[in-house]
Amino acid sequence: MTNKPTRNDVLRDRLSRSSEVTISVTGRKSGRTNSIPVWFVLEGDTLNLLPVQGSGTQWYKNVLKNPSIRIKAGTEEAEFKAVPFTDTKQVSSVVEKFRAKYGASDVKKYYSKFDVAVVAQIG
Repeated sequence: MTNKPTRNDVLRDRLSRSSEVTISVTGRKSGRTNSIPVWFVLEGDTLNLLPVQGSGTQWYKNVLKNPSIRIKAGTEEAEFKAVPFTDTKQVSSVVEKFRAKYGASDVKKYYSKFDVAVVAQIG
């Protein structure tokens, strides 16, 4: 038996060296796949995502209808179930993680609303 890394291990390694990923979601009205680059914070097996316009962000609205999300980092990609949440404490925790990774000024510059966040378990 070999200790060959799993696909998620390779993705996790790629994520640990990236500042941006591409997420693909299914359009809630069109049914088409939409892809967009986003920032993220990886914490253990949890991928934290923060929609830039909060609950008004199109990819977030699509996730509410179809939680299947494809994450691509470099050449590695995999599909996961996105779990959106609106709990103020949980959202604030994700916002703080984004500020720690990207800097408070850049988060303030690019993000306009902090009422929702999304997590995906990659492990």
